Amino acid sequence: MARDEQLKERWELVVTKLSNQFADGDTLDLDAVIYLIGVQELGQPHLKFKKDHKLDLMHIAICRLLEPYGYYEFDYFDDDKWPHYKVKAELPHLKAGEQSVLMKEAIVNYFLENEYIS
Repeated sequence: MARDEQLKERWELVVTKLSNQFADGDTLDLDAVIYLIGVQELGQPHLKFKKDHKLDLMHIAICRLLEPYGYYEFDYFDDDKWPHYKVKAELPHLKAGEQSVLMKEAIVNYFLENEYIS
């Protein structure tokens, strides 16, 4: 199977599973999936988050997702147990579609690594 086809199938599987689990079957978009990963990485799913914190959660997710690619490195947990990352390499300038593919690939790899999908 071609790499692009495999990524597409795995992405659709992730979206379907997460949508069924967290959105009553409504289809989650890329940002919603990133947000859910941020909540997972924070490890405090019972909390309600304000808009600013939701953006922080998405930042945590992006750092975690791009860590295996060498762009970020986990640094420490602060007193509120929020993870902090440091930049290891500048992100390349990508077109919107290329950014989307990179994030979807990173998300699929994240869920493979965590055995949410196979």
